[in-house]
Amino acid sequence: MKGMSALLEIRDLHISFGATEAVHGISLDIDEGEALGLVGESGSGKSATALATMGLLPTTARTQGQILWRGEEPADLLRLSPSGLRRIRGRQIAMVFQEPMTALNPVISIGRQVAECAAAHAPALTRREAKRKAIAALESVAIPSPAERFGDYPHQFSGGQRQRILIAMALINRPRLLIADEPTTALDVTVQAQILALLAELQRAYGLAMLFISHDLAVVGQVASRVAVMRAGLIVESGPCSSLLSAPQHEYTRGLLAAVPTLRTDRAQPLAVVAAAN
Repeated sequence: MKGMSALLEIRDLHISFGATEAVHGISLDIDEGEALGLVGESGSGKSATALATMGLLPTTARTQGQILWRGEEPADLLRLSPSGLRRIRGRQIAMVFQEPMTALNPVISIGRQVAECAAAHAPALTRREAKRKAIAALESVAIPSPAERFGDYPHQFSGGQRQRILIAMALINRPRLLIADEPTTALDVTVQAQILALLAELQRAYGLAMLFISHDLAVVGQVASRVAVMRAGLIVESGPCSSLLSAPQHEYTRGLLAAVPTLRTDRAQPLAVVAAAN
């Protein structure tokens, strides 16, 4: 941890579902304007950590520790009231979810959904102002002809465009921290590259802090300056992205890297397998 300069600081976070503890006392911090990658296989606790930060864990979950936010309204997010969380969530901290087709409402036009995100945190906005702000947000994520497509529905857009719409919804209120939870998993590699480039560009343009969650170290390496590797509810390794990718210290990190095929991978041999957690 880096101490008081962090915009978000997670201290000794435990998350339990019934008798099962999914996150075992992890600590992380994200500085203003920094992109942190959180990497690990499915079930490692990455998304649970993100949902705890957003106050979106199910009521069956139990948490211990602290998630300290030092934005406009400094607070321990684990101890905020529902109304206090709503003031921060979407305005100071926003999230892009993994599957845009389930995150978007299929029976409401995309323009209205984006405009509602703006109006939710600025009740004084008129409908016309909210629409203008929504069109500008869609334009910022390179949706073609956003004014003409304002009334279109999610199924009328490609997977990559739907993900761009979710990013527009997350960024319309200019949050200080963006949490991106596996935002490219369902996309083909070409569209994935476009979304990663867009996120990196928006992060630089808006001075965003970003928590980028993925199971793929290579993907994280394109957007993050620092990486934390998570396994079975624990942080097993963290450090600058360049050094962690070139000289990983933990066997699990080395296993993750070895399991990713490259052009030099011997196709006659089976892919490397990440060893099961003890």
